[in-house]
Amino acid sequence: MKLTKYLIVVLSLLLVFSVNLFAQEEEMTSDEWEAEIARLNSEKASLQQEIQTLQSDINNLKSTTMKSYEDCMDELYQMVGATKADVDNFRRAVAELNGKVQRKEGPKADRQKDLDALKSNKISALPEFFDKVHNQMQNSLDSWVEEPQEWTYTVVRGDCLWNIAKKPDIYGNGFAWPNIYKANRDKIKNPDLIFPKQQFTIPQLTEEEKAKYDKLRANYKPAPVQ
Repeated sequence: MKLTKYLIVVLSLLLVFSVNLFAQEEEMTSDEWEAEIARLNSEKASLQQEIQTLQSDINNLKSTTMKSYEDCMDELYQMVGATKADVDNFRRAVAELNGKVQRKEGPKADRQKDLDALKSNKISALPEFFDKVHNQMQNSLDSWVEEPQEWTYTVVRGDCLWNIAKKPDIYGNGFAWPNIYKANRDKIKNPDLIFPKQQFTIPQLTEEEKAKYDKLRANYKPAPVQ
């Protein structure tokens, strides 16, 4: 109400000021004066109506009960049949799987199964997760070119298990030769004796095995030359 009264007073003063200013700038007849007063009164009435409308809108806004952010989120979670705890757990699962995909922790087929499980969860439809789960992570999986789990090597003259393991296109580390030996025990009776044209299976190293053999190489100190 105070705002309405204040605006009416201001409008009245503006009307008086406008009439006086207009009268000072040029001579007016009595009819012109009355016509100008009628026009200004009409404009005043129109503005007062607009003020009342605005005041009504303000009162309606004040009387409206705004829901808290937490209440809004709870309603959103209820739409997918989940609680806040369910969403928190889903968020952690998404972050964990995304880390594995980015690090390419295979096998790739297992990561795809994990992602399909997330996609089938209704929580993935929430705006926070939809693009991440259904688009971004799937695109990362699709672009993931998985290395073969094993490949075949044919022995040539002068080879030994150490030199084979040391080849850049094998392990790049001679200390990893036991992996070749263990994978081909049916063909290798003595690790010091291998023969040309033998075909060995070369298994891919796990991350743990890579770390172990890299550590052996880093700590190796050749015997001093006599």
